[in-house]
Amino acid sequence: MENTVTYFTPKEARKTLPLVKRIVADILKEGKDVRALASVLDGDPGEHPEVRKRITLLQTYIDELNEIGCYYKDWNFDIGLVDFPSVIEGEEVLLCWRSDEEEIIYYHREEDGFAGRKPIPPEYLD
Repeated sequence: MENTVTYFTPKEARKTLPLVKRIVADILKEGKDVRALASVLDGDPGEHPEVRKRITLLQTYIDELNEIGCYYKDWNFDIGLVDFPSVIEGEEVLLCWRSDEEEIIYYHREEDGFAGRKPIPPEYLD
C-alpha cells in the first residue's frame, strides 16, 4: 500500500487546528505521565503494564494526527510540535505549529527543521 502525502494550504491546516490542539494536549499529558511513571519504577519501565498501556494510548493519539495528515515531532513532550506538509513558493515545506501558539504562522524546509522556521508569506495566509 502506497503512502500519499496530504498537502495543506495554511488555511486548510488552520481548519484542523481545533482538533489537532485537543490531540496534542492528550499527547503532552500522556507523554509527561509516562516519563514521570518511568522515573519511579525499578527495572525496565517498558515492561511495566501501566507504562505499556499509556504508550499504546500515546501511539493512538499520534496515529490520529497521522490520519489527519500531520506529524507529531516533540518526543520530549515539552512543546507539542506538529508539522503539516505544504507547498510554499513552489517548494515542498512543512507548516510548523507549537502548542503554545494560537495559529499556524510559520513554516520550514524539512532539512532546516524547527530552527529554520520562517513566517508564512502573507499571500498564503488568507
